[in-house]
Amino acid sequence: RYCHVNVPDELLRDLLPGPVTVVLQRSDELNRDLNPFTSLVGVRVPNHPFIRELARACSGPLALTSANLSSQASSLTVSEFQDLWPQLSLVIDGGPIGDTQSPECRLGSTVVDLSVSGRFGIIRPGCALASTVEILRQKYGLVPESS
Repeated sequence: RYCHVNVPDELLRDLLPGPVTVVLQRSDELNRDLNPFTSLVGVRVPNHPFIRELARACSGPLALTSANLSSQASSLTVSEFQDLWPQLSLVIDGGPIGDTQSPECRLGSTVVDLSVSGRFGIIRPGCALASTVEILRQKYGLVPESS
């Protein structure tokens, strides 16, 4: 409803839920104030029970940002972004996100542009790069944008 899906549903099921953000063409139904300077929108379905229940309870998309300053490592616990709390209206602790001892978990989601049929572009490598590229190339025959 909020974006134009030009890939098979099975491809989306192979990537989501999980540590991947797919970027697609936005639809006219998406609020224009979200990503106002681009025709694209990122869609993420984390594999975390709390956020998935929250999303189910909402009647529309959730607009979220990472709980860290730009270019800094991803926060995996609420205490790691405690310096931002005074600027927030609400902080909910749903528990740690991933293995807090794993440097790979701090890379954030792999962001892949799927807005062009038959192609993919990696916007951010993230923590699921190898598995995402393997799925896109091997299973679905997509080619990297630079090819």
